[in-house]
Amino acid sequence: MGAAKEDKFNVSHPEDPEVEEAHRPSIEVTVLEKASEYDKQPRASFYSLPAIHELKRAGVYEEVSERAFHANGVSWRYIDGTRIASIRSDDAKPEGKMVSLPLDELIPLIASHLEKQPSGKILLTHEVTAIGQDNSRAWVDVKCPEGEKRISASYIVGCDGGSSKIRRDLFGSGNFPGRTWDKQIVATNVYYPGLAKYGWDTSSNFMIHPEHFPMVAQISNDDMLRVTYGEDGNLTREEMLARQPEKYKAFLPGKPEPHEYTLVNFSPYKIHQRLAEKLRVGRFLLAADAAHLCLADVGGLYDCLFGIYAGKADESILDKYDEIRREKYRTIIDPISSGNLRRLWDPENIEKD
Repeated sequence: MGAAKEDKFNVSHPEDPEVEEAHRPSIEVTVLEKASEYDKQPRASFYSLPAIHELKRAGVYEEVSERAFHANGVSWRYIDGTRIASIRSDDAKPEGKMVSLPLDELIPLIASHLEKQPSGKILLTHEVTAIGQDNSRAWVDVKCPEGEKRISASYIVGCDGGSSKIRRDLFGSGNFPGRTWDKQIVATNVYYPGLAKYGWDTSSNFMIHPEHFPMVAQISNDDMLRVTYGEDGNLTREEMLARQPEKYKAFLPGKPEPHEYTLVNFSPYKIHQRLAEKLRVGRFLLAADAAHLCLADVGGLYDCLFGIYAGKADESILDKYDEIRREKYRTIIDPISSGNLRRLWDPENIEKD
């Protein structure tokens, strides 16, 4: 089994030790990554119960839990900090709490587990340039430090992000149905001690405002915060960076000046709601952000592929993956995530919801 240009490594194994020992060595997994190192930009950090389930199946949850920050709840607030509602998780068992571990820490952890498997390997600085397949194999042509070569596999999974090379080669560069919101997000990591000082007692906080719609959340045990907020999508990165201090003053408790916090990362990004035309084309499959934006997932595809290797399913189960995952996106992921966004932009009707 091959995974092309995978930037989220979900190489999970069954919880039954006997099945695990019987089948793990037979499944060969090669991960190709275009970059020479793992991405260190401030990206998704929080993992709720569905993601924790997959981390457990991958055999990495205990290490993740040891390193992660365990959230104590979430609040929704007006822009002046007034609390609207909260959901607390203080009394939940550790495995029942949302955990936070930034991707630049999670990816190396998962990668180290994969590399310990005799059948697993990760190849950095391997850029996919072309794809192809026949009735028995799929392949990618790659450019790497040694030159150009072809890597083949029984199946190739494109987990190469929203601008997926695999998806573009399958369907064309402009074919990713859906929409991009007019509003843009800026994600920052920052050290600022103001939450506890001003009585914000939940680790995650969403704020209702048509322009800023911030999220302020602790993401690490050393009190680093992930602060995201809305920005004008027509501005350049430099213009957005220049506006960052005034943005913080508009919604952070205490209205801090720049000398009162330490900005670590700054990363603007667009908000998308998109779903690929199909998630299976022969021996090529799409998962995570390459398949749909938002709410990446690869656990269901793993079950299908493992079922084929274990002799419990035939290849038609991959068509079911395509059908059911796309249906869940249309009926659950897209309407709920879109509704959550709109709710953050509408302070007048938030209490009705």
